[in-house]
Amino acid sequence: MSTETRTEPDSTAGQAPAGLPVGTLVAGCFAVCLAQIALAMPATLNGLFQEDLHPVGSQLTWISDAFLLPVSVLELTFGVLGDLFGRKRLLVGGGALLVLGEALAAASTGIHMLWFGQAIAGLGAAALFPTSLAMIAAGTHSARDRARTITIWAAALSSGGFVAPVLGGITGNYGSWRWAFIVVTGLAAISTLLSQLFAQNSSAPEGRSLDLAGQITIGIGMFALLYAVIQGPADGWTATPVVIAYVVAAVFIALFLVAEHRAASPLLRLDLFKNRAFAVASFVAVVGMFSYLGTAYATSIRLGPIQHQSPLRGSFAFVLLNSWTLLLMPLISRLLEKVSARWVLGTGLGLMAVGDFIAATLPVDDRALTSLILPIGLVGIGFALTVSSITATAVNTVEVHYAGMASASTSLLRDFGFTLGPAVIGAIALSHAADEFTQKLAASDLSTQVKTAAGQVAAEGGPLAANSVPPTSPPGGALPIALEALGNGYAIGYVVCGIAALACCLLSVIALRGKGGGDATEGLDKAEGAAEVPA
Repeated sequence: MSTETRTEPDSTAGQAPAGLPVGTLVAGCFAVCLAQIALAMPATLNGLFQEDLHPVGSQLTWISDAFLLPVSVLELTFGVLGDLFGRKRLLVGGGALLVLGEALAAASTGIHMLWFGQAIAGLGAAALFPTSLAMIAAGTHSARDRARTITIWAAALSSGGFVAPVLGGITGNYGSWRWAFIVVTGLAAISTLLSQLFAQNSSAPEGRSLDLAGQITIGIGMFALLYAVIQGPADGWTATPVVIAYVVAAVFIALFLVAEHRAASPLLRLDLFKNRAFAVASFVAVVGMFSYLGTAYATSIRLGPIQHQSPLRGSFAFVLLNSWTLLLMPLISRLLEKVSARWVLGTGLGLMAVGDFIAATLPVDDRALTSLILPIGLVGIGFALTVSSITATAVNTVEVHYAGMASASTSLLRDFGFTLGPAVIGAIALSHAADEFTQKLAASDLSTQVKTAAGQVAAEGGPLAANSVPPTSPPGGALPIALEALGNGYAIGYVVCGIAALACCLLSVIALRGKGGGDATEGLDKAEGAAEVPA
Protein backbone atom coordinates (compact mmCIF):
# COMPACT_ATOMS: atom_id res chain seq x y z
CA MET A 1 0.00 0.00 0.00
CA SER A 2 1.42 3.33 -1.01
CA THR A 3 1.89 5.88 1.72
CA GLU A 4 2.12 8.83 -0.65
CA THR A 5 -0.74 11.29 -0.39
CA ARG A 6 -1.66 14.19 -2.62
CA THR A 7 -3.51 17.08 -0.99
CA GLU A 8 -5.34 19.69 -3.01
CA PRO A 9 -6.20 23.07 -1.47
CA ASP A 10 -9.75 24.17 -2.13
CA SER A 11 -10.57 27.65 -3.33
CA THR A 12 -13.12 27.89 -0.54
CA ALA A 13 -10.64 26.89 2.10
CA GLY A 14 -7.72 29.04 1.08
CA GLN A 15 -4.11 28.01 1.07
CA ALA A 16 -3.51 24.96 3.26
CA PRO A 17 -1.14 25.59 6.19
CA ALA A 18 1.79 23.34 6.96
CA GLY A 19 -0.22 21.41 9.56
CA LEU A 20 -3.68 19.92 9.39
CA PRO A 21 -6.25 22.59 8.41
CA VAL A 22 -8.75 23.23 11.18
CA GLY A 23 -11.64 23.02 8.71
CA THR A 24 -10.62 19.51 7.64
CA LEU A 25 -10.31 18.37 11.25
CA VAL A 26 -13.72 19.80 12.17
CA ALA A 27 -15.42 18.35 9.08
CA GLY A 28 -13.86 14.92 9.55
CA CYS A 29 -14.62 14.69 13.26
CA PHE A 30 -18.19 15.92 12.82
CA ALA A 31 -18.71 13.36 10.04
CA VAL A 32 -17.50 10.36 12.04
CA CYS A 33 -19.47 11.46 15.11
CA LEU A 34 -22.57 11.70 12.92
CA ALA A 35 -21.97 8.25 11.40
CA GLN A 36 -21.66 6.68 14.85
CA ILE A 37 -24.83 8.44 16.06
CA ALA A 38 -26.75 7.09 13.06
CA LEU A 39 -25.38 3.59 13.68
CA ALA A 40 -26.07 3.44 17.42
CA MET A 41 -29.29 5.43 17.85
CA PRO A 42 -31.92 2.94 16.56
CA ALA A 43 -31.02 0.46 19.31
CA THR A 44 -32.73 2.73 21.86
CA LEU A 45 -35.91 2.84 19.78
CA ASN A 46 -36.71 -0.87 19.30
CA GLY A 47 -39.61 -0.66 21.76
CA LEU A 48 -41.22 2.18 19.80
CA PHE A 49 -40.65 0.37 16.50
CA GLN A 50 -42.48 -2.64 17.96
CA GLU A 51 -45.42 -0.55 19.20
CA ASP A 52 -45.83 1.60 16.08
CA LEU A 53 -44.83 -0.59 13.13
CA HIS A 54 -45.68 -3.99 14.65
CA PRO A 55 -42.76 -5.95 13.15
CA VAL A 56 -43.14 -9.71 13.35
CA GLY A 57 -40.59 -12.49 13.61
CA SER A 58 -37.17 -11.33 12.46
CA GLN A 59 -38.32 -7.97 11.06
CA LEU A 60 -37.11 -6.07 14.14
CA THR A 61 -33.62 -7.52 13.77
CA TRP A 62 -33.39 -6.32 10.17
CA ILE A 63 -33.82 -2.69 11.29
CA SER A 64 -30.36 -2.83 12.88
CA ASP A 65 -28.70 -5.05 10.29
CA ALA A 66 -30.02 -3.09 7.31
CA PHE A 67 -27.65 -0.32 8.46
CA LEU A 68 -24.79 -2.52 9.64
CA LEU A 69 -24.56 -4.71 6.54
CA PRO A 70 -23.42 -2.02 4.04
CA VAL A 71 -21.01 -0.65 6.65
CA SER A 72 -19.31 -4.01 7.13
CA VAL A 73 -19.31 -4.93 3.43
CA LEU A 74 -18.37 -1.62 1.80
CA GLU A 75 -16.21 0.24 4.30
CA LEU A 76 -12.91 -0.92 2.77
CA THR A 77 -14.12 -0.28 -0.78
CA PHE A 78 -15.08 3.30 0.06
CA GLY A 79 -11.62 3.75 1.55
CA VAL A 80 -10.08 2.75 -1.79
CA LEU A 81 -12.52 4.96 -3.73
CA GLY A 82 -11.49 7.93 -1.61
CA ASP A 83 -7.81 7.22 -2.30
CA LEU A 84 -8.49 6.98 -6.04
CA PHE A 85 -10.97 9.79 -6.69
CA GLY A 86 -10.59 12.20 -3.79
CA ARG A 87 -11.69 11.93 -0.18
CA LYS A 88 -13.67 15.16 -0.10
CA ARG A 89 -16.07 13.76 -2.70
CA LEU A 90 -16.62 10.69 -0.52
CA LEU A 91 -17.13 12.79 2.61
CA VAL A 92 -19.71 15.00 0.91
CA GLY A 93 -21.38 12.06 -0.84
CA GLY A 94 -21.54 10.02 2.36
CA GLY A 95 -23.18 12.91 4.18
CA ALA A 96 -25.72 13.30 1.38
CA LEU A 97 -26.57 9.59 1.52
CA LEU A 98 -27.12 9.90 5.26
CA VAL A 99 -29.46 12.84 4.70
CA LEU A 100 -31.47 10.79 2.20
CA GLY A 101 -31.50 7.60 4.27
CA GLU A 102 -32.44 9.24 7.56
CA ALA A 103 -35.17 11.30 5.88
CA LEU A 104 -36.65 8.13 4.32
CA ALA A 105 -36.52 6.40 7.71
CA ALA A 106 -38.28 9.34 9.37
CA ALA A 107 -41.04 9.26 6.75
CA SER A 108 -41.48 5.47 6.90
CA THR A 109 -45.05 4.24 6.69
CA GLY A 110 -44.05 0.62 7.24
CA ILE A 111 -41.21 -1.65 8.20
CA HIS A 112 -39.93 -2.16 4.64
CA MET A 113 -39.49 1.55 4.00
CA LEU A 114 -37.61 1.83 7.30
CA TRP A 115 -35.28 -0.96 6.16
CA PHE A 116 -34.64 0.86 2.90
CA GLY A 117 -33.88 4.13 4.66
CA GLN A 118 -31.52 2.36 7.06
CA ALA A 119 -29.70 0.68 4.17
CA ILE A 120 -29.18 4.01 2.36
CA ALA A 121 -27.96 5.62 5.60
CA GLY A 122 -25.62 2.65 6.11
CA LEU A 123 -24.10 3.30 2.69
CA GLY A 124 -23.40 6.86 3.76
CA ALA A 125 -21.82 5.75 7.04
CA ALA A 126 -19.68 3.22 5.17
CA ALA A 127 -18.20 6.15 3.24
CA LEU A 128 -17.77 8.44 6.25
CA PHE A 129 -15.96 6.06 8.62
CA PRO A 130 -12.80 5.41 6.54
CA THR A 131 -12.84 8.68 4.58
CA SER A 132 -12.93 10.97 7.63
CA LEU A 133 -9.97 9.17 9.16
CA ALA A 134 -7.93 9.06 5.94
CA MET A 135 -8.53 12.76 5.26
CA ILE A 136 -7.38 13.74 8.75
CA ALA A 137 -4.33 11.46 8.61
CA ALA A 138 -3.39 12.80 5.17
CA GLY A 139 -3.14 16.36 6.50
CA THR A 140 -0.48 15.52 9.11
CA HIS A 141 3.24 15.29 8.48
CA SER A 142 4.71 13.49 11.48
CA ALA A 143 3.87 10.42 13.56
CA ARG A 144 3.33 12.57 16.66
CA ASP A 145 0.90 14.94 14.89
CA ARG A 146 -0.89 12.00 13.32
CA ALA A 147 -1.31 10.25 16.64
CA ARG A 148 -2.66 13.45 18.19
CA THR A 149 -5.21 14.10 15.45
CA ILE A 150 -6.27 10.44 15.35
CA THR A 151 -6.91 10.62 19.08
CA ILE A 152 -9.22 13.60 18.43
CA TRP A 153 -10.96 11.61 15.67
CA ALA A 154 -11.36 8.64 18.01
CA ALA A 155 -12.81 10.88 20.69
CA ALA A 156 -15.33 12.25 18.18
CA LEU A 157 -16.36 8.73 17.22
CA SER A 158 -16.71 7.69 20.86
CA SER A 159 -18.72 10.84 21.53
CA GLY A 160 -21.15 9.73 18.83
CA GLY A 161 -21.66 6.45 20.67
CA PHE A 162 -22.35 8.42 23.85
CA VAL A 163 -24.67 11.00 22.26
CA ALA A 164 -26.75 8.48 20.26
CA PRO A 165 -28.68 6.85 23.14
CA VAL A 166 -29.30 10.20 24.82
CA LEU A 167 -30.60 11.70 21.58
CA GLY A 168 -32.74 8.65 20.85
CA GLY A 169 -34.05 8.57 24.41
CA ILE A 170 -35.03 12.25 24.52
CA THR A 171 -36.63 12.41 21.07
CA GLY A 172 -38.39 9.06 21.54
CA ASN A 173 -39.65 9.98 25.00
CA TYR A 174 -40.94 13.46 24.23
CA GLY A 175 -41.77 13.09 20.56
CA SER A 176 -41.62 9.88 18.55
CA TRP A 177 -39.01 7.65 16.98
CA ARG A 178 -39.45 9.69 13.79
CA TRP A 179 -38.06 12.79 15.51
CA ALA A 180 -34.84 10.92 16.24
CA PHE A 181 -34.31 10.36 12.50
CA ILE A 182 -35.33 13.95 11.72
CA VAL A 183 -32.65 15.29 14.09
CA VAL A 184 -30.00 13.06 12.51
CA THR A 185 -31.15 14.22 9.07
CA GLY A 186 -30.47 17.80 10.14
CA LEU A 187 -27.06 16.86 11.56
CA ALA A 188 -26.21 15.06 8.32
CA ALA A 189 -27.11 18.15 6.31
CA ILE A 190 -24.80 20.24 8.52
CA SER A 191 -22.02 17.68 8.09
CA THR A 192 -22.39 17.71 4.32
CA LEU A 193 -22.23 21.50 4.26
CA LEU A 194 -19.16 21.59 6.52
CA SER A 195 -17.38 19.06 4.32
CA GLN A 196 -18.21 20.97 1.13
CA LEU A 197 -17.12 24.36 2.48
CA PHE A 198 -14.14 23.59 4.69
CA ALA A 199 -12.65 20.13 4.06
CA GLN A 200 -9.40 20.01 2.10
CA ASN A 201 -9.36 17.36 -0.59
CA SER A 202 -6.70 14.64 -0.68
CA SER A 203 -6.05 11.41 -2.52
CA ALA A 204 -3.47 8.61 -2.74
CA PRO A 205 -4.07 6.79 -6.05
CA GLU A 206 -0.58 5.29 -6.36
CA GLY A 207 -0.75 1.51 -6.07
CA ARG A 208 -4.48 1.51 -5.27
CA SER A 209 -7.09 -0.34 -7.29
CA LEU A 210 -10.56 -1.76 -6.72
CA ASP A 211 -10.88 -5.46 -5.98
CA LEU A 212 -14.24 -5.86 -7.70
CA ALA A 213 -14.26 -9.65 -7.60
CA GLY A 214 -13.49 -9.67 -3.88
CA GLN A 215 -16.08 -7.01 -3.11
CA ILE A 216 -18.87 -8.68 -5.07
CA THR A 217 -18.24 -12.17 -3.70
CA ILE A 218 -17.90 -11.11 -0.05
CA GLY A 219 -20.95 -8.84 -0.36
CA ILE A 220 -23.18 -11.62 -1.69
CA GLY A 221 -21.72 -14.16 0.71
CA MET A 222 -22.23 -12.02 3.82
CA PHE A 223 -25.74 -10.97 2.86
CA ALA A 224 -26.75 -14.60 2.21
CA LEU A 225 -25.25 -15.72 5.51
CA LEU A 226 -27.03 -13.01 7.50
CA TYR A 227 -30.30 -13.72 5.71
CA ALA A 228 -30.08 -17.39 6.65
CA VAL A 229 -29.19 -16.66 10.28
CA ILE A 230 -31.93 -14.06 10.74
CA GLN A 231 -34.70 -15.83 8.83
CA GLY A 232 -33.97 -19.32 10.16
CA PRO A 233 -36.07 -19.00 13.34
CA ALA A 234 -38.96 -17.32 11.51
CA ASP A 235 -39.10 -19.49 8.37
CA GLY A 236 -37.65 -22.73 9.76
CA TRP A 237 -34.05 -23.90 9.49
CA THR A 238 -34.97 -26.39 6.76
CA ALA A 239 -37.08 -23.94 4.74
CA THR A 240 -36.01 -23.79 1.10
CA PRO A 241 -35.01 -20.07 1.09
CA VAL A 242 -32.91 -20.54 4.24
CA VAL A 243 -31.13 -23.63 2.90
CA ILE A 244 -30.48 -21.88 -0.42
CA ALA A 245 -29.08 -18.87 1.43
CA TYR A 246 -26.63 -21.05 3.34
CA VAL A 247 -25.50 -22.70 0.11
CA VAL A 248 -25.07 -19.32 -1.60
CA ALA A 249 -23.11 -18.04 1.41
CA ALA A 250 -20.75 -21.05 1.35
CA VAL A 251 -20.19 -20.80 -2.41
CA PHE A 252 -19.53 -17.07 -2.50
CA ILE A 253 -17.30 -17.03 0.58
CA ALA A 254 -15.24 -19.77 -1.10
CA LEU A 255 -15.16 -17.68 -4.29
CA PHE A 256 -14.03 -14.70 -2.21
CA LEU A 257 -11.06 -16.69 -0.90
CA VAL A 258 -10.15 -17.68 -4.46
CA ALA A 259 -10.52 -14.08 -5.67
CA GLU A 260 -8.34 -12.71 -2.86
CA HIS A 261 -5.65 -15.31 -3.59
CA ARG A 262 -5.46 -14.15 -7.21
CA ALA A 263 -6.05 -10.40 -6.83
CA ALA A 264 -3.18 -8.00 -7.44
CA SER A 265 -4.57 -5.59 -4.83
CA PRO A 266 -6.75 -7.79 -2.57
CA LEU A 267 -9.46 -6.51 -0.27
CA LEU A 268 -8.12 -8.86 2.42
CA ARG A 269 -4.57 -10.25 2.31
CA LEU A 270 -4.89 -13.96 3.11
CA ASP A 271 -1.17 -14.36 3.79
CA LEU A 272 -1.52 -12.15 6.87
CA PHE A 273 -3.31 -15.05 8.56
CA LYS A 274 -0.07 -17.05 8.55
CA ASN A 275 0.92 -14.80 11.43
CA ARG A 276 -0.44 -16.53 14.55
CA ALA A 277 -1.08 -13.33 16.51
CA PHE A 278 -2.87 -11.70 13.59
CA ALA A 279 -5.02 -14.80 13.06
CA VAL A 280 -5.99 -14.88 16.73
CA ALA A 281 -6.72 -11.14 16.76
CA SER A 282 -8.89 -11.56 13.66
CA PHE A 283 -10.91 -14.35 15.27
CA VAL A 284 -11.33 -12.26 18.42
CA ALA A 285 -12.35 -9.25 16.31
CA VAL A 286 -15.27 -11.20 14.87
CA VAL A 287 -16.37 -13.22 17.91
CA GLY A 288 -15.60 -10.59 20.56
CA MET A 289 -17.45 -7.83 18.73
CA PHE A 290 -20.31 -10.23 18.05
CA SER A 291 -20.50 -10.69 21.82
CA TYR A 292 -20.55 -6.94 22.47
CA LEU A 293 -23.21 -5.94 19.97
CA GLY A 294 -25.20 -9.08 20.75
CA THR A 295 -25.26 -7.87 24.35
CA ALA A 296 -26.33 -4.38 23.27
CA TYR A 297 -29.11 -5.83 21.12
CA ALA A 298 -30.38 -8.16 23.86
CA THR A 299 -30.43 -5.22 26.29
CA SER A 300 -32.33 -3.10 23.79
CA ILE A 301 -35.00 -5.77 23.33
CA ARG A 302 -35.22 -6.40 27.08
CA LEU A 303 -35.82 -2.74 27.92
CA GLY A 304 -37.99 -1.92 24.88
CA PRO A 305 -40.26 -4.58 23.34
CA ILE A 306 -40.19 -6.87 26.42
CA GLN A 307 -40.44 -4.47 29.39
CA HIS A 308 -41.94 -1.53 27.45
CA GLN A 309 -39.69 0.97 29.21
CA SER A 310 -39.45 4.46 27.77
CA PRO A 311 -36.61 5.27 25.33
CA LEU A 312 -35.23 7.76 27.86
CA ARG A 313 -34.92 5.06 30.52
CA GLY A 314 -33.59 2.64 27.95
CA SER A 315 -30.86 5.10 26.94
CA PHE A 316 -29.31 4.67 30.39
CA ALA A 317 -28.03 1.21 29.50
CA PHE A 318 -26.46 2.43 26.27
CA VAL A 319 -24.72 5.32 28.01
CA LEU A 320 -23.24 2.67 30.34
CA LEU A 321 -22.10 0.62 27.35
CA ASN A 322 -20.62 3.42 25.26
CA SER A 323 -19.25 6.04 27.65
CA TRP A 324 -16.31 3.96 28.92
CA THR A 325 -14.45 3.99 25.61
CA LEU A 326 -14.24 7.78 25.74
CA LEU A 327 -13.52 8.00 29.48
CA LEU A 328 -10.83 5.31 29.55
CA MET A 329 -9.06 6.18 26.32
CA PRO A 330 -6.05 7.94 27.95
CA LEU A 331 -5.59 5.10 30.47
CA ILE A 332 -5.85 2.39 27.82
CA SER A 333 -3.34 4.20 25.63
CA ARG A 334 -0.82 4.16 28.49
CA LEU A 335 -1.57 0.51 29.27
CA LEU A 336 -0.86 -0.52 25.68
CA GLU A 337 2.51 1.22 25.88
CA LYS A 338 3.54 -0.58 29.07
CA VAL A 339 1.70 -3.92 29.09
CA SER A 340 1.46 -6.67 26.49
CA ALA A 341 -1.73 -6.19 24.50
CA ARG A 342 -2.79 -9.79 25.15
CA TRP A 343 -3.28 -9.00 28.86
CA VAL A 344 -5.35 -5.90 28.09
CA LEU A 345 -7.32 -7.90 25.53
CA GLY A 346 -7.83 -10.86 27.87
CA THR A 347 -8.93 -8.63 30.74
CA GLY A 348 -11.43 -6.80 28.57
CA LEU A 349 -12.97 -9.98 27.22
CA GLY A 350 -13.09 -11.49 30.70
CA LEU A 351 -15.00 -8.48 32.04
CA MET A 352 -17.43 -8.75 29.13
CA ALA A 353 -18.05 -12.42 29.92
CA VAL A 354 -18.68 -11.75 33.62
CA GLY A 355 -21.08 -8.92 32.77
CA ASP A 356 -23.05 -11.11 30.36
CA PHE A 357 -23.35 -13.98 32.82
CA ILE A 358 -24.66 -11.60 35.50
CA ALA A 359 -27.12 -10.05 33.03
CA ALA A 360 -28.48 -13.53 32.24
CA THR A 361 -29.55 -13.95 35.89
CA LEU A 362 -31.65 -10.77 36.03
CA PRO A 363 -35.40 -11.54 36.32
CA VAL A 364 -37.35 -10.41 33.29
CA ASP A 365 -39.76 -8.42 35.48
CA ASP A 366 -36.92 -6.48 37.15
CA ARG A 367 -37.36 -3.00 35.69
CA ALA A 368 -34.92 -1.22 38.01
CA LEU A 369 -32.18 0.52 36.05
CA THR A 370 -29.81 0.11 39.01
CA SER A 371 -29.83 -3.63 38.35
CA LEU A 372 -28.07 -2.99 35.03
CA ILE A 373 -25.20 -0.91 36.43
CA LEU A 374 -22.95 -3.85 37.34
CA PRO A 375 -23.48 -6.20 34.37
CA ILE A 376 -23.75 -3.60 31.62
CA GLY A 377 -21.02 -1.47 33.16
CA LEU A 378 -18.66 -4.47 33.14
CA VAL A 379 -19.46 -5.14 29.48
CA GLY A 380 -18.86 -1.48 28.62
CA ILE A 381 -15.49 -1.36 30.41
CA GLY A 382 -14.51 -4.69 28.87
CA PHE A 383 -15.42 -3.45 25.41
CA ALA A 384 -13.31 -0.31 25.85
CA LEU A 385 -10.28 -2.46 26.71
CA THR A 386 -10.99 -5.02 23.99
CA VAL A 387 -11.63 -2.80 21.00
CA SER A 388 -8.44 -0.85 21.62
CA SER A 389 -6.17 -3.85 22.08
CA ILE A 390 -7.49 -5.90 19.16
CA THR A 391 -6.00 -3.53 16.61
CA ALA A 392 -2.80 -3.10 18.62
CA THR A 393 -2.39 -6.89 18.64
CA ALA A 394 -3.09 -7.25 14.92
CA VAL A 395 -1.08 -4.29 13.67
CA ASN A 396 1.94 -4.61 15.93
CA THR A 397 2.66 -8.24 15.07
CA VAL A 398 2.98 -7.91 11.29
CA GLU A 399 5.72 -6.32 9.22
CA VAL A 400 5.69 -2.54 9.09
CA HIS A 401 4.63 -2.28 5.44
CA TYR A 402 1.56 -4.43 6.23
CA ALA A 403 0.41 -2.29 9.16
CA GLY A 404 -2.21 -0.37 7.19
CA MET A 405 -3.59 -3.52 5.59
CA ALA A 406 -3.70 -5.29 8.96
CA SER A 407 -5.60 -2.38 10.51
CA ALA A 408 -8.08 -2.23 7.62
CA SER A 409 -8.56 -6.02 7.65
CA THR A 410 -9.22 -5.99 11.39
CA SER A 411 -11.76 -3.23 10.85
CA LEU A 412 -13.55 -5.33 8.22
CA LEU A 413 -13.68 -8.38 10.50
CA ARG A 414 -14.72 -6.32 13.52
CA ASP A 415 -17.61 -4.75 11.63
CA PHE A 416 -18.67 -8.19 10.44
CA GLY A 417 -18.77 -9.28 14.08
CA PHE A 418 -20.90 -6.23 14.88
CA THR A 419 -23.30 -7.21 12.11
CA LEU A 420 -23.53 -10.81 13.33
CA GLY A 421 -24.39 -9.75 16.90
CA PRO A 422 -28.06 -8.73 16.46
CA ALA A 423 -28.59 -11.41 13.80
CA VAL A 424 -27.35 -14.41 15.79
CA ILE A 425 -28.57 -13.36 19.24
CA GLY A 426 -31.95 -12.34 17.82
CA ALA A 427 -32.21 -15.72 16.07
CA ILE A 428 -31.24 -17.75 19.14
CA ALA A 429 -33.38 -15.80 21.61
CA LEU A 430 -36.51 -15.58 19.48
CA SER A 431 -36.27 -19.22 18.40
CA HIS A 432 -36.10 -20.40 22.02
CA ALA A 433 -38.80 -17.95 23.13
CA ALA A 434 -41.16 -19.02 20.34
CA ASP A 435 -40.75 -22.73 21.17
CA GLU A 436 -41.29 -22.14 24.90
CA PHE A 437 -44.25 -19.86 24.26
CA THR A 438 -45.98 -22.38 22.02
CA GLN A 439 -45.41 -25.29 24.42
CA LYS A 440 -46.54 -23.44 27.54
CA LEU A 441 -49.53 -21.95 25.75
CA ALA A 442 -50.68 -25.39 24.67
CA ALA A 443 -50.32 -26.70 28.23
CA SER A 444 -52.05 -23.71 29.86
CA ASP A 445 -55.59 -23.65 31.25
CA LEU A 446 -56.68 -20.72 29.11
CA SER A 447 -60.12 -20.96 27.59
CA THR A 448 -60.39 -22.28 24.06
CA GLN A 449 -61.27 -18.80 22.78
CA VAL A 450 -58.27 -17.17 24.40
CA LYS A 451 -56.00 -20.04 23.45
CA THR A 452 -57.09 -19.78 19.83
CA ALA A 453 -56.64 -16.00 19.74
CA ALA A 454 -53.27 -16.20 21.43
CA GLY A 455 -52.28 -19.03 19.13
CA GLN A 456 -53.08 -16.83 16.16
CA VAL A 457 -50.94 -14.04 17.61
CA ALA A 458 -48.10 -16.52 18.13
CA ALA A 459 -48.38 -17.83 14.59
CA GLU A 460 -48.35 -14.35 13.08
CA GLY A 461 -46.01 -12.44 15.35
CA GLY A 462 -44.61 -14.79 17.99
CA PRO A 463 -44.10 -13.97 21.66
CA LEU A 464 -42.99 -10.38 20.99
CA ALA A 465 -46.38 -9.63 19.42
CA ALA A 466 -48.26 -11.43 22.23
CA ASN A 467 -46.25 -9.49 24.80
CA SER A 468 -47.46 -6.23 23.23
CA VAL A 469 -51.17 -7.08 23.55
CA PRO A 470 -52.96 -5.35 26.50
CA PRO A 471 -53.92 -7.84 29.25
CA THR A 472 -57.61 -6.95 28.88
CA SER A 473 -57.70 -7.91 25.19
CA PRO A 474 -58.82 -11.47 24.30
CA PRO A 475 -55.28 -12.78 23.63
CA GLY A 476 -53.97 -10.83 26.61
CA GLY A 477 -54.11 -13.90 28.84
CA ALA A 478 -51.04 -15.11 26.99
CA LEU A 479 -48.98 -12.06 28.04
CA PRO A 480 -47.41 -13.61 31.20
CA ILE A 481 -46.46 -16.70 29.18
CA ALA A 482 -44.94 -14.56 26.43
CA LEU A 483 -43.07 -12.40 28.97
CA GLU A 484 -41.51 -15.42 30.67
CA ALA A 485 -40.59 -17.02 27.35
CA LEU A 486 -38.92 -13.84 26.10
CA GLY A 487 -37.05 -13.41 29.37
CA ASN A 488 -35.68 -16.94 29.15
CA GLY A 489 -34.87 -16.57 25.45
CA TYR A 490 -32.84 -13.40 25.85
CA ALA A 491 -31.20 -14.76 29.02
CA ILE A 492 -29.84 -17.50 26.78
CA GLY A 493 -28.72 -14.75 24.40
CA TYR A 494 -26.68 -13.16 27.22
CA VAL A 495 -25.17 -16.56 28.05
CA VAL A 496 -24.15 -17.10 24.43
CA CYS A 497 -22.48 -13.66 24.39
CA GLY A 498 -20.72 -14.48 27.65
CA ILE A 499 -19.46 -17.84 26.36
CA ALA A 500 -18.17 -16.17 23.19
CA ALA A 501 -16.31 -13.51 25.20
CA LEU A 502 -14.88 -16.09 27.63
CA ALA A 503 -13.65 -18.29 24.78
CA CYS A 504 -11.92 -15.29 23.20
CA CYS A 505 -10.43 -14.34 26.57
CA LEU A 506 -8.84 -17.77 27.03
CA LEU A 507 -7.67 -17.90 23.42
CA SER A 508 -6.05 -14.46 23.68
CA VAL A 509 -4.16 -15.21 26.89
CA ILE A 510 -3.04 -18.70 25.85
CA ALA A 511 -2.39 -18.36 22.11
CA LEU A 512 -0.68 -14.97 22.18
CA ARG A 513 2.16 -16.03 24.46
CA GLY A 514 5.76 -15.70 23.37
CA LYS A 515 7.22 -14.00 20.33
CA GLY A 516 4.61 -12.31 18.17
CA GLY A 517 2.15 -12.53 20.97
CA GLY A 518 0.72 -9.07 20.64
CA ASP A 519 3.28 -6.87 22.36
CA ALA A 520 2.12 -3.39 21.58
CA THR A 521 5.65 -1.99 21.77
CA GLU A 522 7.26 -4.00 18.97
CA GLY A 523 8.37 -1.01 16.96
CA LEU A 524 5.46 -0.34 14.64
CA ASP A 525 3.87 3.03 14.09
CA LYS A 526 1.28 3.21 16.85
CA ALA A 527 -0.65 5.83 14.93
CA GLU A 528 -1.50 3.20 12.33
CA GLY A 529 -2.96 1.00 15.03
CA ALA A 530 -4.80 3.80 16.77
CA ALA A 531 -6.41 4.72 13.49
CA GLU A 532 -8.89 1.90 13.72
CA VAL A 533 -9.19 1.49 17.47
CA PRO A 534 -12.67 2.68 18.33
CA ALA A 535 -14.87 1.88 15.33
